[in-house]
Formats: sequence, C-alpha cells, structure tokens
Amino acid sequence: MNFYMTFGTTEFLSDLKNTLESGENLLMFGEDNAVLMHETVEQSSFKSGKNFEVLDSNGDLSKGKFAVLNNIPVTDEGRPVFEYRFSQRAGLIEKEPGFAAIRVLRPVDSDTYVILTLWEDVKYFKQWQESKAYDKAHEKRGTSDGVDQKQQIFPRPSYVTTYYAEIPEQD
Repeated sequence: MNFYMTFGTTEFLSDLKNTLESGENLLMFGEDNAVLMHETVEQSSFKSGKNFEVLDSNGDLSKGKFAVLNNIPVTDEGRPVFEYRFSQRAGLIEKEPGFAAIRVLRPVDSDTYVILTLWEDVKYFKQWQESKAYDKAHEKRGTSDGVDQKQQIFPRPSYVTTYYAEIPEQD
C-alpha cells in the first residue's frame, strides 16, 4: 500500500482532492498550511509532496478528525532496527477511546518515517497521553533499551506536527 502527502492552501488541496479517483484521502488543516493524505495501491498523482510505503495499518482514515504525525529521521543503517521496533509494538493504542487509525509509514525518497495517528477529537489524543497504554508504548524511552538511546540511527531530532479535519477557530 502506498501513502502520499502533499501540502498547500486549503483551496488548492480541496480542488486536488476532487480529482483523486482511487483509494482513501483525507484533507486536514494545520497552523500554516493544509495537508492532503492519499492512501492507495496506485501511483501518486501529486506533483510534489512526500511518498511512503505503509508498514503497519489499522483503522479508518476517514474517521480521523485530529491527526498527529510523529516525524522521525532514521539513517539507512538504522532502518531495520527502527522497523523491527515498530513491528513489535503492543497495539494498545487501537483499544483507546477515540482512536481512529494508525499508519506506520516508511519514506520512499527521504529518511523521515512518519507515525501517523488519527483521533476522533484532540481530547482523545490528550487522554491517551495520560494513559497506561501510552506509558507502555514509551516505557523504554530514556533507558538503555529505548530506541531513543540508539543515537547512531537518528541523524537529527524527531518532531511532531498536528492537523485538524476542520479549520480550528482562532481565540
């Protein structure tokens, strides 16, 4: 399965979304831009953006109203270690209230993996961060067994981006 993301203005991506004929797609909005995500067995029709292979998949993209993208740069040598770690995940997040979908995405033309989780609402993501399932998923973080301690596989720090299915109201 292939997964594509392209970024731009709401208007441009909305028009582009209407041209997609196969697969699942999701238009979401961030602070400074919008993202169109497209999951399909076909090749991308996007002229620019990010291309991925789906390593792990659970849930329905269309149910996601809040997206969290954990962007993790990994060296070529570190890919097998990183992918093994995610192949062994407990799968507890799928049982959390408000969980909609997860995609573990291998980059095709960059070094940055994306762990995409989709939630029915931002409140469910925040509740998960306070849960035992979150603690279990991150229990080795900061220990000698944690993937975060294997610095040689991470060329630079990871970062998180978030998007909403609707444009959030400004305070």
